[in-house]
Amino acid sequence: MHTSAVIAEELKASAVMVRRCFLLLHKGGLIEQRKGPHGGAKLKLAPKQIGLGDVYVATEGDWLVLDDPAISGLLKRVRAEGVLAMNETTLAQMVKKLKRKQPLEPAQPEEVPKSLSR
Repeated sequence: MHTSAVIAEELKASAVMVRRCFLLLHKGGLIEQRKGPHGGAKLKLAPKQIGLGDVYVATEGDWLVLDDPAISGLLKRVRAEGVLAMNETTLAQMVKKLKRKQPLEPAQPEEVPKSLSR
């Protein structure tokens, strides 16, 4: 278990901000929390089972919503593709890279389908 105060101190961030993130991650089913003197938060799954897309979905809030069904459908498709791409990197891989302080390798360019290249 890790407390918001300890994480905030390590990140040099506000404990309130960390607690807000904890709430989103808890609602998203990624962490479990315990109150009290021995409380804190911990991951529900192993870091190698959590993709960055999972974290994004849990913390994104309301995504751009439009009334036009054609544009709305396209945005949903773009979001879904983005989440799939983010999930190619796990939380464990990200932590390993951060510990080594190496920049993330850019994704290999792929051929863009003609339907998306307009």
